[in-house]
Amino acid sequence: MIEEVVATPLPQRDALNAPYWDALNEGRHVFQRCSVCANAWLPPRHECPRCLHDSWTWETASGDARLISWVVYHTAFHPSFAQRLPYTVAVVELAEGPRLISNIIGNEDPEMLRIGQALRLVIEREAGVAVPRYRPEGT
Repeated sequence: MIEEVVATPLPQRDALNAPYWDALNEGRHVFQRCSVCANAWLPPRHECPRCLHDSWTWETASGDARLISWVVYHTAFHPSFAQRLPYTVAVVELAEGPRLISNIIGNEDPEMLRIGQALRLVIEREAGVAVPRYRPEGT
């Protein structure tokens, strides 16, 4: 019997988000900061979501973050995720302010997660693409 391999959905690179993916590939997690109002954000976009100015820079995150919210998936809604079950998807807030959706890794018991819990960046490769994931501090 031949086992079908299902490809993992990959991010769509474009001119705007290429610096984000390039930095992750180099081992850095970056975000944008507005040059006018100092707001910081993820995911990449052309203008500041607070003041709508298009003057911004890329900054490197420290790797420190905190847990805002999470859900544990027990069902794979895409076949490529079936081997990961159960897995945790979370809203993570970087120490610098931006929030993103990521995975919590290195935590076998989701019941031990807490809102506000300290997290640390771990960059992993998924189908050849560097992706930011987070591990609870101390694990």
